[in-house]
Order: sequence, then C-alpha cells, then structure tokens
Amino acid sequence: MDIIKRRLIHFTHCRGAGWKTIYSFIQHDPTLDGIYKYNPTDLIHHFRMKENHANAFYFDVHHLNIDKIIKELSLHQITPITPFDTLYPPLLLNTYDPPWVLYCKGDMNLLKSAQTLAVVGTRFPSQLGLKSIDKLLPPIINDGWTIVSGLAEGIDTKAHELTMKLKGKTIGVLGSGLLHIYPRKNLPLAQCMSKEQLLVSEYPPHQKPQRWQFPERNRIISGLSQGILVVEAKEKSGALITADQGLEQGREVFAVPGSILEERSTGTNSLIQNGAKLVLNSSDILTELSC
Repeated sequence: MDIIKRRLIHFTHCRGAGWKTIYSFIQHDPTLDGIYKYNPTDLIHHFRMKENHANAFYFDVHHLNIDKIIKELSLHQITPITPFDTLYPPLLLNTYDPPWVLYCKGDMNLLKSAQTLAVVGTRFPSQLGLKSIDKLLPPIINDGWTIVSGLAEGIDTKAHELTMKLKGKTIGVLGSGLLHIYPRKNLPLAQCMSKEQLLVSEYPPHQKPQRWQFPERNRIISGLSQGILVVEAKEKSGALITADQGLEQGREVFAVPGSILEERSTGTNSLIQNGAKLVLNSSDILTELSC
C-alpha cells in the first residue's frame, strides 16, 4: 500500500484532526512524514490546532498501530480509497472537500458509475411519498442509473430496497463507521448491500453514529451524484441540507411537489419555489440529466 495512503488512513483514525487540519498537513508536507515528528506544541504552532485536539492527535498517532488498523480493515473486507487512488469517484473528487479516505464495502465497481442519482427525503414518509418513489424510480433504474442514498429510515430505505428489487445498483452513504450501522433496524439491509451493492463512509469502521456526522455525510451523497431527487422533506431537514450542498456542488436538484397543507412537503415546495425542477414523472429527471 502506498505510504501516503497508509498515513491518511492513520490520521483519519486519530482524534483531533478533521478535514481542514489534514488538508493543512498535506499543504505543509505532501509526504506527511514530518507530522509524526511534531509534538503538541508544534502542531498548535504550525496548524493552529486547539490544545486538546493537538494532545489527542499526538497521543493517537503514536499509539494507534497502522499495521493493525489495515489488517482489521482487510479482515472485515473494507477497502479504503483516497483522492490519490484512480478508483476515487471523479464527481466527488471535484467537490470542495472530498473525504481523505472513503471506507468501502461491497461492489467497488459502483464507484465507476457514469450515471448516478441521489434520492433523499423524510424518515417518516406518507403513502403518497412512497408511491412517488414507486412511480419515479423504475424507469431510471431500468435505464442503468445507480441510486445513491443515506440508508436512513423512510425514503432512503425505500430507494435502496426498490433498486435492489428491480435488480439495479445502489450506493449507501453512512453517517457512521461501517461496523456501526445506523439505524440498527437497517442492519439486514446494510448486510445485503455490503455483498451485492456498495456501502461507503468517511468515518473509520468503529466510529459510532453522532448527530453532527450526518450533515457531513450528506455532502458525499450529493457529491457522488449528478442530480438529487428530494421526495417529501420538512424545512430544515437533512434532505434539504443534501439539496443545498448539491446546489453548491453544481448538481441538478429535483423535487416532488406536495400539498401546502402537508408539513412533509414544506421543504420540497420551498425547493421548487427557489428554482429546483418540479418532477411529475421520471422523464423530467432523465431529460434534464441527459442534456
């Protein structure tokens, strides 16, 4: 394994170093070798790390055994890829802050998918929302598009399950490590996807789910996709965060309209009001993305 890749895997397992800090490491020393020689004071001075972060990082980087980490990844059939790997998805690579490591389990060929559509929405969909998925997705799946979603309850689960039922391809982006599936009720779905489809996470496998990680992972859902379809979402929801990040990344955003009396439609209706494409059938999506 390439030495830079080993070091990125090592650093993402350490506390105290987020995306921006690791970016600073690379800017300062592209080999990342010198980082191992810095004490906490050096880390604070060179990278403006907070004292508690510098101390935690220094401890972890000198106590976590990278060989043991890589051996465990192999044991669990988890494949790490970095922006320096040819397999790293080009769409995601060209976003503002692509993950330094993507931990992947399943069919790695899905990372090469030329046609990708994110499908997101509420965790508590109405029957109309679920029927909207049944109407919109089959022609898109049958046209060879890979469906990307977040393995959450509701719309995400429906999108993954329908895609597999129709023998299509789907990618699940987790907001936790691959060994801590959330929600737990989706563990059987995740296990199936890890064999036949693909699960990815920027978090080390043992990272438990935490609230702040889910908005972070949403940028990966949109980053992997050419477009984002939102089916039922409240205002200030995770689905709208994904849509907003998609807009920032230059993605096409599609929304299914809903009743003005339905709280689950306030977010999607607002997206349409602000320029998202109103979707009535699958051709509304396919025509826009094929341009």
